[in-house]
Amino acid sequence: MLAGCTGGGADEPSVVDQGTTTEENSASGDTVVIGWSGPAADHGWLGAINSGALAAAESFPDVDLRVAEGTNDVNAQIAAVETFINDRVDAIVLLPSDGAALTEVSIKAMEAGIPVINVDREFSSPFAARTTILGDNYGMGVSAGTYICEQLGDTPDAVVAEIAGIDSLPLTQDRSEGFADALDDCGLEVSARVAADFTVQGGEAVTSQLLAANPKIDAIWNHDDDQGIGVLAAIDAAGRDEFFMVGGAGSKNAMEAIQADDSVLKATIIYPSTQAADGIAFARLIAQGKTVSDLITPSVPNRVVLDAPVVTKDNVEDYIDLSFES
Repeated sequence: MLAGCTGGGADEPSVVDQGTTTEENSASGDTVVIGWSGPAADHGWLGAINSGALAAAESFPDVDLRVAEGTNDVNAQIAAVETFINDRVDAIVLLPSDGAALTEVSIKAMEAGIPVINVDREFSSPFAARTTILGDNYGMGVSAGTYICEQLGDTPDAVVAEIAGIDSLPLTQDRSEGFADALDDCGLEVSARVAADFTVQGGEAVTSQLLAANPKIDAIWNHDDDQGIGVLAAIDAAGRDEFFMVGGAGSKNAMEAIQADDSVLKATIIYPSTQAADGIAFARLIAQGKTVSDLITPSVPNRVVLDAPVVTKDNVEDYIDLSFES
């Protein structure tokens, strides 16, 4: 009876798993109605987020997914969540166009007994979500900086450039902070920095300016593979190849370029486009009173931060099936 505390005989269990098993979780249960709302799919990564949510729901025969039209209009998304509340769905998975603006209506859903799974962009109150699933923006910067440090070795005068996304966004600030911290650890720093807007056109424009202002560069980190199409176009137009580049997010075209190993792009850092799919899976477990089967603690975590691994030609085969179309 007390084996778990005494550390007694070798055949006695040291912990007791009181949660649901993998078999119980995969078995079809009572049908749960899940509401899904995200921003407009005006970006390759967001398109993958939406398609991932739909595919995850289709993989569960006991999930009835109600999909709100993707929108960047805060009021329209609030109205969508209000509809989910009025329809008494069993759970809501929400990637808010603006986390702070969607906080109040999400608290309303929680107070109505509807668990909310918050994806990617955090609410401004801990009471607005049952579970929050995030990519690791700071970790992306750390991974990119660490990879660059490994490649440049003992080169204290190396010129490292950074092509960020939208500087006003906390996610961009977190990525840049992680990048600077990782570079500092090996004695490097960002020598030149520009910010684009997560678009092909923006990436091309700011990269042209960056290259013109810096006749020699050793490494570039571009935060986003979608804008990276424009970044690579500007590099090709300038005829520059003295440096290597690291991308961000994990698009299919970036991984194919890494696989081919015929451009300056040598690596990319994953920012998972599976977050909404994970949200659907967690919403199902929560609504059905199940747990995460591989955890000893019988529950679904309140907060999950996904990994930010480096993809190179050596491991691209492990990740390319999860890549997204730019």
